[in-house]
Amino acid sequence: MLERVKTGIPGFDEILYGGIPKRNVVLLSGGPGTGKTIFGQQYLWNGLQLGEPGIYVALEEHPVQVRLNMKQFGWDVKNYEREGTFAIIDAFTGGIGEAAKREKYVVRNPGDIDQLIGVLRQAIRETGAVRVVVDSVSTIYLTRPVIARDVVLKLKKVLSGMGTTSILISQVSVTERGFGGPGVEHAADGIVRLDLDEYSGELYRSLIVWKMRGTKHSMRRHPFEITDKGIIVYHNKVFKGGPGGAKIIELR
Repeated sequence: MLERVKTGIPGFDEILYGGIPKRNVVLLSGGPGTGKTIFGQQYLWNGLQLGEPGIYVALEEHPVQVRLNMKQFGWDVKNYEREGTFAIIDAFTGGIGEAAKREKYVVRNPGDIDQLIGVLRQAIRETGAVRVVVDSVSTIYLTRPVIARDVVLKLKKVLSGMGTTSILISQVSVTERGFGGPGVEHAADGIVRLDLDEYSGELYRSLIVWKMRGTKHSMRRHPFEITDKGIIVYHNKVFKGGPGGAKIIELR
């Protein structure tokens, strides 16, 4: 029987026929403003509601800002941090600043993948984390794209080996059709692509699961929206965009 981790994101688990296979490392790819960070934070928060500890690796934002952003959706993690079932790894400040000095897990040199992995291992052991989100993995190899695949493989070895089911957020430009670095799509167990496209002067959000090892999944592009309670995926609708404009078709 395949063990799955339910994301708890409305509509998304249906697309995966029940959730992400346990220990999978999923690349969540998309351009700016597509909702990648919200998706990752919602995944962690829903895990906490199920009694599953989690870790958020902040590579692009101050941990204080991460907590504030989560709280806007009603996801207040402070009690879970106090209990030791949730942790934010500060891989953004390098330990510089008064607020950073109060952080429990700090990566002094965020560009050093081995140092990051060392702090990550410690945090997983101490929290008992079963869900991890790295936001964003692209930051580590942005200036050195040739190491992208190696970075993902190193993280995968640790994350999967320690029993976590993880999301690596990957940045791509608006026009880029790839997933955020040469070879990373082969290193990841799953790829989910979030898009924000303009048709006839209007923006549309949609997502597609490109691959997911260990399970069948929808092969269609589905519309989604970001509400004040997080992301909702319309698994019963298909998004179609083309030269004639955008269409959302209801599945029967």
